[in-house]
Amino acid sequence: MTTIADVRPYGAATGRLVQPAGDRSLGALDPAWVTGLLADAGFLLFRGFHTGLAEFTSFVKAHSSRITLDPARSFHGGEVAQKVDAGTGAVGLHLENGNSPFGPDLTWFLCEKAAARGSQTTVCDGYRVWDAAGDTARAVFGIKDIMYSRRVEEPKWKAFVCHQTEGRKKLDDITFADMKELVGRNVSTTLQLHDDGSLHYAFRTGAARATLFGSRLAWANSIFGPSYNYEAPRITFADGTEIPGELLAEFRRLTTELTEEIDWQDGDLALIDNTRVMHGRREILDTDRSIYNAQSYLDPALTAAARNGKAQR
Repeated sequence: MTTIADVRPYGAATGRLVQPAGDRSLGALDPAWVTGLLADAGFLLFRGFHTGLAEFTSFVKAHSSRITLDPARSFHGGEVAQKVDAGTGAVGLHLENGNSPFGPDLTWFLCEKAAARGSQTTVCDGYRVWDAAGDTARAVFGIKDIMYSRRVEEPKWKAFVCHQTEGRKKLDDITFADMKELVGRNVSTTLQLHDDGSLHYAFRTGAARATLFGSRLAWANSIFGPSYNYEAPRITFADGTEIPGELLAEFRRLTTELTEEIDWQDGDLALIDNTRVMHGRREILDTDRSIYNAQSYLDPALTAAARNGKAQR
């Protein structure tokens, strides 16, 4: 069998650096092989491949059943890549759309031009955080869900519905009923429409959760995450009580200790399991940078194959 990629450890844990062993085309990589590697690693950094916007788009689509989006960002070069724009300050660890019922399976990044200083993407493996947590923290978050609640402006939620429903309705024709239909019978989410057209949602989920590839719990959430383009959510336990400060302090310490960095080079592409690995960003010290983001749901056939592969190992 011809080796098409060289795989090495990246960082201090299970992350992997994937480099071409000949053919520099991303299309030469078998999606089942990539997915199996991701299931073990949590995040992958592809370096040395041909990675323009067209190649990035094709690679994302080859692994995905559906593309989703952040309605506050604009698309570039089609309907996959969105330009990352969250100011210049550091960004806290989070799951992409993790504070909503529409969190994707996968988060992708393409570094078109790396900054000379700063702006490293941070990654933190929720498996490691949960395994390092104290007994009290594990007992509490092992049984108690958390809740995110916030207001979202009308243009943003309508743009999201329009994209999720593949443009079956024009943006101006989207109604609150369409959003309710999108949420469906998801009992973890409640919606309320305000007179100004904005909506308020409350989303219940676990701070520690099973992942895309198995039942092992990961501390993977958006408790410490940003709200650059949105109103900051209120985050409590699901019963509305406040999360004790000492528990938040413990997990802030653990995530800080276990956070790693992706030091970008021009042309790098990163793939992150958005159900297990949180990501963020260091402060941007050089604004002459260009990074794109995509969000998607993994092809179910690839999910099943990766789960079966993990069970057999």
